Amino acid sequence: MVECFNKIAQDADCRAVVISGAGKMFTAGIDLVDMASDLLQPQGDDVARISWYLRSLIARYQETFSVIEKCPKPVIAAIHGGCIGGGVDLITACDIRYCAQDAFFQVKEVDVGLAADVGTLQRLPRVIGNQSLVNELAFTARKMMADEALSSGLVSRIFPDKEVMLDAAFNLAAEISSKSPVAVQGTKINLLYSRDHSVAEGLNYMASWNMSMLQTQDIVKSVQAAMEKKELKGVTFSKL
Repeated sequence: MVECFNKIAQDADCRAVVISGAGKMFTAGIDLVDMASDLLQPQGDDVARISWYLRSLIARYQETFSVIEKCPKPVIAAIHGGCIGGGVDLITACDIRYCAQDAFFQVKEVDVGLAADVGTLQRLPRVIGNQSLVNELAFTARKMMADEALSSGLVSRIFPDKEVMLDAAFNLAAEISSKSPVAVQGTKINLLYSRDHSVAEGLNYMASWNMSMLQTQDIVKSVQAAMEKKELKGVTFSKL
């Protein structure tokens, strides 16, 4: 994931990303065999060295999902079936979430004896804005079904099945890709900055950002298209 999204971030031909699951569900949760070898038999001669190793391991796992958030290209999660454990870490690092009617979500980590440590506890409260619900999900590992995910704000749309959902996700990606990449990528970067800072700090960062970005030819092309009543899909914006 880190290698993939670092390449995507630098790929001027890519303007939006869709992440979906190829199997019966979006994610099945942690591989218990993998966890046993890495977490239950960690490397090191004493507590300090074992702890140092585990901290490094956890940090690398965290970056697997943080790299999605850091990528300036909008990332759309298209979720069907189970979205369990690490799947919730993944989708909360994405920018837009669609799901099929059969989708369900579980913060599953307490059922395997650990606190979720690679993004869910940090991002989910910001995504759905309901700390009580986050606490309930994280303490119990209960399933959140698609309708509740929509009403809570975890996803923005529900579709009857995977195929319809994927069509909608790719249509959305195509629509985003038709916009100015200067505008879209600048919007993502400033939305994330403002999420983690005060309004005043966000406005100051935005002013510093746009003092250069407002000089783009993309604005001229967009305004001209609007005046001529043309769709933006017919406008060619330079790669970024």
